[in-house]
Amino acid sequence: MISPSSSFVILGAGLMGRLLAVALAQRGHTVSVYDAQGPCGQGSAARVAAAMLAPLAESAITEPGVVRMGEYALTRWPQLLAELQQPVFFQQNGTLVVWHRQDATEAARLRRLFETTSRTIASLPIMEVLDSARMADIEPALAQRFHQGLYLPGEGQLDNRQLLAALEQQMLALGVTCHWNTAKSPADFQPGASGQPDWLLDCRGLGAQPQWPALRGVRGEVVRVHAPDVTLQRPTRLVHPRYPIYIAPKEDHLFVIGATEIESDDMSPASMRSALELMSAAYAVHPGFAEARILEIATHCRPTLPDNLPAVRQTAPRTLEVNGLYRHGFMISPALLDVVLELLTTGQSILAPRFDLRIDLP
Repeated sequence: MISPSSSFVILGAGLMGRLLAVALAQRGHTVSVYDAQGPCGQGSAARVAAAMLAPLAESAITEPGVVRMGEYALTRWPQLLAELQQPVFFQQNGTLVVWHRQDATEAARLRRLFETTSRTIASLPIMEVLDSARMADIEPALAQRFHQGLYLPGEGQLDNRQLLAALEQQMLALGVTCHWNTAKSPADFQPGASGQPDWLLDCRGLGAQPQWPALRGVRGEVVRVHAPDVTLQRPTRLVHPRYPIYIAPKEDHLFVIGATEIESDDMSPASMRSALELMSAAYAVHPGFAEARILEIATHCRPTLPDNLPAVRQTAPRTLEVNGLYRHGFMISPALLDVVLELLTTGQSILAPRFDLRIDLP
């Protein structure tokens, strides 16, 4: 357990590393962060993300524990954002799911999955099945193209890059020492020894593969566009034969379009096939995307464990490793943050069983 003024080294300044750095510095601890790349988060999967907070929508591909973490995040994120000096776009306007006629069977299967989740986790807001009139109320911009859909109230999103920048500024304001472009591993430190930090927290994602060989990369590709003619009011998911495509509207008509998942550690640029599928799907949702300007086509690999679930483990004294956030980083990171803070403060976590979170301690 930590003392009132412990010193920490955090390896990795992605989403998890920055959240922990800010939280620990706020509590009066001395914090140093080491990251292999620069302050913009170029090496972090969090930079290439839509940052949707959609526990019911994601329940189609994940476990109830992750859904509960996502439900927890919807109340925790507003608290975390309120502590930052720099504003971050946050919206809690629900998720819309739509489909074309040929995909009605897949949409029906998805609806059944959501209904099963709602019975298992009764505290989630109730899904609404939309007819054409209700679709026009919920999302007028799509009323002429889609005459039915599913509305998942209460779900949200934030701006991932605004958040990474705000967390960096908060670290500086709190006196966190940031070592950018400085790759380190746990072997470079001896926590608890004289002249060494009291604790080491490893949040390097795929950078931790040498120490956590079970980690693998799941490649994701997103397109960022500026589309002044599109007025979507909430994240919209299109039922697709191979994977659900999402369109996440940010501020000032910026949209993040994505969904590709490829079992690969390949960090090379996006394939033409993926880019064409994403942009064609967006145009099929709203014709205003035809005149959108492509700002970026970005790729990254998400750190993923064999069961696609996150884990916290201690493999050496005074060393905690947090990893395996997969595609759910923004949705589950507040829960992981609070679990790690509990472990550091009391040596145990009362939250972890609620989330079915795997914690490996000696």
